[in-house]
Amino acid sequence: MKNNHAFKVFIVEDDTWYGSMLQHYLSLNPEYEIKRFESPSDFFDHLHENPDVVTLDYSLPDCDGGEVLKKIKQHNPDARVIVISGQEDVATAINLLKNGAFDYIVKDEETKDRLWNSIKNLREISSLKQEVETLKTQVGRKYDFSQMILGKSEAIEKVFALIEKASKTNITVSIIGETGSGKEMVAKAIHYNSDRSKQPFVAVNVAAIPRDLLESELFGHEKGSFTGAVARRIGKFEEADKGTLFLDEIGELDINLQAKLLRVLQEREITKVGSNTVTPINVRIIVATHKNLMEEVKAKNFREDLYYRLIGLPIQLPPLRERANDIIILAKSFVDAFCKENKLSKKSLSSEAQQKLLSYSFPGNVRELKSIVELAVVMADEEVILPEHITMNTTSSINSLLSKELSLKEFEIQIIQHYLDKYDRDVLLVAKKLDVGKSTLYRMIQAGELKVK
Repeated sequence: MKNNHAFKVFIVEDDTWYGSMLQHYLSLNPEYEIKRFESPSDFFDHLHENPDVVTLDYSLPDCDGGEVLKKIKQHNPDARVIVISGQEDVATAINLLKNGAFDYIVKDEETKDRLWNSIKNLREISSLKQEVETLKTQVGRKYDFSQMILGKSEAIEKVFALIEKASKTNITVSIIGETGSGKEMVAKAIHYNSDRSKQPFVAVNVAAIPRDLLESELFGHEKGSFTGAVARRIGKFEEADKGTLFLDEIGELDINLQAKLLRVLQEREITKVGSNTVTPINVRIIVATHKNLMEEVKAKNFREDLYYRLIGLPIQLPPLRERANDIIILAKSFVDAFCKENKLSKKSLSSEAQQKLLSYSFPGNVRELKSIVELAVVMADEEVILPEHITMNTTSSINSLLSKELSLKEFEIQIIQHYLDKYDRDVLLVAKKLDVGKSTLYRMIQAGELKVK
C-alpha cells in the first residue's frame, strides 16, 4: 500500500558540503521530502513536523549525537534515527542502538548506498505498518456496516441479491437512490464481500470537493504544480490501488473532468497534475448518484460515453417509504446501538411510537430515521419511547404528507391532526388557525377520525 503523504527525511549535519551531498543524493527519490539542518538548535525548532526519518551526524559542535538522539526519542519514541559517524567505534554504536537508533553508519565511500538502503527499508516497514492499521480499521468497519444494512422487505431483498452478484466479479457498479438511502453502505457491502476486501476502500464525494481541487484529489499532483502544492501527493486512485474507489454523487462531476475520468477508465492509468509520467492503476469503480443519469445525458450535462462506462451493474436503492416494516427493524436497531454507545439503559419503542414512525414517509430516508430515533432516545426519561418523544421536521412532515397518494378526505384528516398535535389538542385554536368550524372538529373527534389524547 502507498503512503498518502511524502516521506519526510531530516538531515542533521554541520558539514555544509557533506550535508548538501546527502540531500542531493536522497532527493533523487521523488517520494522523499528532504530538509537539512546544520545545528541541533535549528533542527529542534522543526522537530514538531515529525519527520519519518532523521539522519544524525554523531559529532556535532554543540552536543554529541547521543544527546540529540535522546531528545528526539523524548519527543517521539517511535521516531526512526540513523546515526552517521566518522568514527568506527563498536561500543558507541552498540550504545546508540540500545538507546533507540535504527542504524549506525560509518562515513566512508559506501555511506551513500548504505544510507539509501537503510531509508528504503524504513519506508517499507512504515508502509507495512500502515497497511496493517488500514486492514484493522477495515475489519472494524466491516463489522459495523454489516449490522446496519437491515431489512426483510421485498425491495431490500432484491438489493441484497444484486450485492451478492456484484461481489463475485469486478464489474463496475452504479448505485442509484435518494439522499440518505444508504448508497455508501451498499458500496462497502460489495467491497468487503469481494476478493478485494483486504485492500483499501476509498470514498470520494464528488460534490463536496471544489472543482479546481478535484482533479488533484483524484489523480494526485507533483510538488510545485500549482500554488499550494508544497509536496508531491498521490491521489485517490493510487490510494485505492488494488481496492475499490467509491465515487459518490458522480452526477455532479464537472464536464471537463468527465473526459479525464473516461480516459482513466479506458486506459487504466493516471497522470498526476504537473507530470507527464503515467501510472498504471488497478481499481474497482463503484459510483452513486441521486440523479437520473440518462436524463443528465439528454440534457448534455453528462457524457454519454462515460455513462455507458459507469452504468455497469445498476442497483436501484429503494427509498425507506417503500420498505414497509423495515422502518421498525431499523429503528429498533438504532435505538439499541445508541443506548449501547452512550451507556444508557436499554429502551424500547411503544406500539404507538412505532405507528407514528410508520405514518411518516421519511424524505431523508435511513439517515433521517436514525436522527429522529436517536433524539427520541434522549427525550425519553423512562425505558419506553412514546409518540411525544418522536419529533419530525416540520418541512419534512409537509413533504412527507404530499408524497402520499391519499384521498382529499384523508389529506384533510392528517392536516388537522398535525395542527392538533402541534397546538396541544387545543380544538378552538386549531379551528381558528384552519378557519374550520369547531363543531366540524368535534364531530370528527367523536367519529374517531381525529385523536385528542
